[in-house]
Amino acid sequence: MHARKLAFSLLAAALTVPVCLSQQAMANPDYVEHKAKSVGADEYGMKRYVMAFLRKGPSRDRPKHEADELQAAHMANISRLAEEGKLVLAGPFFGDGELRGIYIFDVETVAEAKALTATDPAIKAGSLSMELVPWYGSAALMEINELHKQVAKTLF
Repeated sequence: MHARKLAFSLLAAALTVPVCLSQQAMANPDYVEHKAKSVGADEYGMKRYVMAFLRKGPSRDRPKHEADELQAAHMANISRLAEEGKLVLAGPFFGDGELRGIYIFDVETVAEAKALTATDPAIKAGSLSMELVPWYGSAALMEINELHKQVAKTLF
């Protein structure tokens, strides 16, 4: 009896594995090769980025007019990096916690992202600090800046 159960279990497993593998390896009927290539997608539609977590820096105490000027320069730097195609996504977190916002850079290495963050006036002034982490995400993010231009009624 034990041998029959084992044989049945092995047969069931043998029949199930090809079905599971074929489901995992199924071609995407919506795949558009030129689109995938244009955004640098791998076979899974993903690519490597570097994510930056913006945190409160050690030098945040300054007069309001200086803080406003620094914020304007920070936003101008974000716009410049986005226009250059290096900054895919940026945005603040709600509230006044330690974690202030995120960036997602279209670069291969943390060193490249570090060089880009060094151009941020808020980083230079010590108002913000950055934690940089390699990240694997959808290559479709490369389209977000063009889409944002279509939906933003007011620009920074």
